Amino acid sequence: MTPRTLTCLVDEVEDLTPDVFRVLLEGRPEAVAHAPGQYLELKLDDATWVPFSIANAHGGDGVIELHIQHWPERENSARLRELIQVAERLTLRLPGGDCVLDPDSTRPLLLVAAGTGFAQMKAIVEAALHEDPEREIDLWWAAREHRDLYLEWLAREWAERYPSFRFHVVTEVLPKESVEGLRVQAHQGRIDQALASGLEDVSGHDVYVSGSPGMVYACVDVLASLGLAPSRTFSDVFAYAPRDPLIPTAGSLIREGRG
Repeated sequence: MTPRTLTCLVDEVEDLTPDVFRVLLEGRPEAVAHAPGQYLELKLDDATWVPFSIANAHGGDGVIELHIQHWPERENSARLRELIQVAERLTLRLPGGDCVLDPDSTRPLLLVAAGTGFAQMKAIVEAALHEDPEREIDLWWAAREHRDLYLEWLAREWAERYPSFRFHVVTEVLPKESVEGLRVQAHQGRIDQALASGLEDVSGHDVYVSGSPGMVYACVDVLASLGLAPSRTFSDVFAYAPRDPLIPTAGSLIREGRG
């Protein structure tokens, strides 16, 4: 899709946690069309456009959902928060990004997200389950603390409703109480460590990873040793922070002592 600039109505702003808020925008359905996994850019001023993953699959209703992390110490974050609170309309540029759900693939999905990287995965899950409610999906969502999983109830709802959906809670700080449940499993530590100990073979999966470059490549390196297929691995990081090689071979990881 060719990116286009448009103005959308600010329909709702909701605090999900003290640090994350959800914004619902409304525009013409044909103008806000996007593929699941794509992002938009929000205009802060004439020289500043801020990217955000679109957190919902295109449903033909003109609604766009964003999950925004608020960093009070960052000037742009504070300006953005103030703008969204007072503006009735926002200027957007969309869609962007090639990390999208492959409409022709029926392979199991391995989705790995840190923090608000969940937004991108939410859109992918919605589209995948709409197309095939029986498709195998494993969602790994990482945060420092359990309370930072700002829409945990939604991931649990997917796990309860769809027998082929599994939700993996990954936190660096051990929760005070058990968080495991129906098709919900808890892991403690960094996300790459959790993947290394919790998975055996990912060669048959389509893999999507959303987070910082450091987090994404740490996960890719672990998964490469578990049979990761380079052609079936997707992340926006590959476009804006590429490395060489993008995905190492399992053999090279073993030689480096990382496999």
